[in-house]
Amino acid sequence: MDTTTTLVAVAAVLAAALFVAAAWVLIRLVRTRRGLRRAGLPTGSRWVFWGAIAYFLLPVDALPDPVYLDDIGVLLLALRSLRRTPGDSPDGAGAVN
Repeated sequence: MDTTTTLVAVAAVLAAALFVAAAWVLIRLVRTRRGLRRAGLPTGSRWVFWGAIAYFLLPVDALPDPVYLDDIGVLLLALRSLRRTPGDSPDGAGAVN
């Protein structure tokens, strides 16, 4: 195998691994939202959830599609916003004792 073929093979494997990671985070996002809705808990803004899914599925991205790092970041931010309750704040100021 020459160097070009090796680089293409490595890039293809890396792109496939990033896609699998992004798909896994997408599945976690959907399952988390479904679980929160079944439990009757707030799920945060709908636009955050649907915006993250649209960003993952639409071909227009900040980075080209073989590089799913931006998709993973958007999905992780949406997952984080779903898991945060309305009274929570990052510094703990909204906590009620």
